Amino acid sequence: MIRHIVATLLAVFAFNAMAVEVNKASQAELESVKGIGPALSGKIMAARKTASFKDWTDMQERVSGVGPGNAARLSQAGLTVEGKAFPGSPATGEDKPARKAAAAKS
Repeated sequence: MIRHIVATLLAVFAFNAMAVEVNKASQAELESVKGIGPALSGKIMAARKTASFKDWTDMQERVSGVGPGNAARLSQAGLTVEGKAFPGSPATGEDKPARKAAAAKS
């Protein structure tokens, strides 16, 4: 019984450790996300000084170098904005119907 509780707790901590919230993360935590280096983390920190990011669109508008493709990759690597993954990224699966429709037209 205790093993199951410990295993569950470890799984929860491991899952939470994978997600990095852009509005709360330190520069080092941001750089732990694959695709974010010192330059991009500095841009994110500077933009965040004016206000927290409301959503992924807000982040893309305020941080140069973060477009839809890069946002999807960063989201897949564990970055979140207000606790949400980038819409349409493979991590969310939201784009699957659109892909199926596009494939059907081809």
